[in-house]
Amino acid sequence: MGLDMGKKRSLYIILAVSLLVNCVFLFAGCSGWWMLPSNRQAQNSENTTANNSNGQSSSQSDGTANASKYSKEIEEKLKKIDKVINAYYLNDTEIDEEKMLESMYTGYVNGLGEKYSTYYSAEEYADLMESSSGEYSGIGVSVSQNMNTGIITVVNPFENGPGYEAGIRKEDILYEVEGEEVTGEDINQVVARIKGEEGTTVNLTVYRPATGEYLDMTVERRIVQNPTVTYEMKADGIGYIHITEFDEVTVEQFNTAISELKNQGAKGLIFDVRDNPGGLLTSVCSMLDQLLPEGLLVYTMDKNGNREEQTSDAEHVLEMPMIVLTNGNSASAAEIFTAALQDYKWATVMGTTTFGKGIVQVILPLDDGSAVKVTQSKYYTPNGVCIHGTGVTPDIEVEYDREAEGDNQLDAAMQQMEKMLTAE
Repeated sequence: MGLDMGKKRSLYIILAVSLLVNCVFLFAGCSGWWMLPSNRQAQNSENTTANNSNGQSSSQSDGTANASKYSKEIEEKLKKIDKVINAYYLNDTEIDEEKMLESMYTGYVNGLGEKYSTYYSAEEYADLMESSSGEYSGIGVSVSQNMNTGIITVVNPFENGPGYEAGIRKEDILYEVEGEEVTGEDINQVVARIKGEEGTTVNLTVYRPATGEYLDMTVERRIVQNPTVTYEMKADGIGYIHITEFDEVTVEQFNTAISELKNQGAKGLIFDVRDNPGGLLTSVCSMLDQLLPEGLLVYTMDKNGNREEQTSDAEHVLEMPMIVLTNGNSASAAEIFTAALQDYKWATVMGTTTFGKGIVQVILPLDDGSAVKVTQSKYYTPNGVCIHGTGVTPDIEVEYDREAEGDNQLDAAMQQMEKMLTAE
């Protein structure tokens, strides 16, 4: 099978610099993200493919990406590469032209050398958008990624979900998907490969640190409803709310939890955002608006000094003792939730220091259904602190004790809440 892709690739390259106007903010070091439509931000992105003072396109040496300027050179080099492949590549019947093109775009964005920026194919982008709805066809497992090691870890296998039924457990390391190692790959692209049509199966290999075993599993994909909020009334009027992600469905689930616990006579609340990888900006701000008085919740600042603020109004305020439980996997939107409550002195933060992702990615769709995600701005807490690389420091540090019976961090939070209620 011969290849004649030079002209087609050149056309794709030119099309790839034409972005649609609407954009989406992806905000997380893990699998959660922010979604915030903003025409102004999209216009700013277009402006960064800037002209110099003479009105001519600036080159890469001026700090801008401008692949279309080199389209002839790129086309010529691709023709040479095609000749090598056609002359020498052994498995020519297995050549997938579309996959090669998509890989080219992926490599171009990866050339930025920045771990949070990536390219999404049309299929990957559609899967990414689906994830925020809280309902999808997959295996019912939440994962997070260590951006330093690239390791993807299971943080929440949904009970009664297909992944849990197949044997996947919390803290398992996702090692392979369909026989290919996924360590270091973009987590959203890995998740897109795991998800699929209802009733189909996916082959996974996980590493279980507790036993040192590699476990092969075949998991059937099913329609999964993501229970992002669970709650229960603990002893002595202490309400416990566990938030696993900040998706579209989370706001309603959160409001229900607050209402039900208040009706049951809750006198204080413990919010558990441990292992929460983040989520939608709109969701976390709506939830904070139910708790905090009128004021600033978070703001972002881009390279041009443009500031975007998210605020709460005075309509809803919840005044009762609160504690937020965190750990090193509490990231992005979970850190916004934590930092806002801490800055307002509305809650005591307990546990360990959070992940420390204080930058925001913007996803700009291309006109063929694919999309590009790039780091666009830094975010700041209400007190004006950017926690990128440092995280949110707890007011009371409690390390997790794996040897202890039960959950020693939650036990410590319960004891602290009892003291706070007694002092009221």
